[in-house]
Amino acid sequence: MRKLLIFLMLGLLITPALAVEPDEVLDDPVMEARARDLSAELRCMVCQNQSIDESNAPLARDLRLLVRERIVAGDSNEDVLTFLVARYGEFVLLKPRFNMANAILWIAPLALLILAAGIAFASFRTRRNQNIEEQPLSDAEHETLKKILSADS
Repeated sequence: MRKLLIFLMLGLLITPALAVEPDEVLDDPVMEARARDLSAELRCMVCQNQSIDESNAPLARDLRLLVRERIVAGDSNEDVLTFLVARYGEFVLLKPRFNMANAILWIAPLALLILAAGIAFASFRTRRNQNIEEQPLSDAEHETLKKILSADS
């Protein structure tokens, strides 16, 4: 029981470790906060589903250093992102921007949903409007029906 309690207490003290190393941290806390915010928006191209702030990959470290260099040089956040997109492509952003180059990726799901709803609506409408023709019973069917009804009485 005591070991379990110690294990739980240690588990509460453990926080997620970010990959930013002490030698990367800027002296100015405002600039460091900007760098961390930007790093959270950029994709590690090695890990692909992690930001460069979370990744331990060497490329992620290089990108973190590059972001900090650009901030120290006086670039705005948008300038840093524009520089990295120009250098590595739109894929470097975890949340891609909406532009004409990737508009199909943003619009296609909605367009397909509208198309599917239209097809379903048209299909249900035509099924509902189809009239089933009633055909009279043949003489043989009348005789069979009479036998069934007379047998029940």
